[in-house]
Amino acid sequence: MEITATDFKENFGRYLALARREDILVTKSGHPVVKLTGVRPQKVEDVESLFGLLCDLPAGDVKASKAERLATKYESLD
Repeated sequence: MEITATDFKENFGRYLALARREDILVTKSGHPVVKLTGVRPQKVEDVESLFGLLCDLPAGDVKASKAERLATKYESLD
């Protein structure tokens, strides 16, 4: 959904509730300014599970880890 900044300001509570179900793009003078996205618990859990995953790896291993992830991702598409 796309709304103007003025409409967003005047109906803030309504759009907060609506953002739980769909993304809202706020525009000003016809240009996108901000995207309001509700928090989805499963996505938050997914992101939190990644924290610290690569922190303990030496710098060179980060590239190797990324290459391995990409290879695994594209193997699953076959």
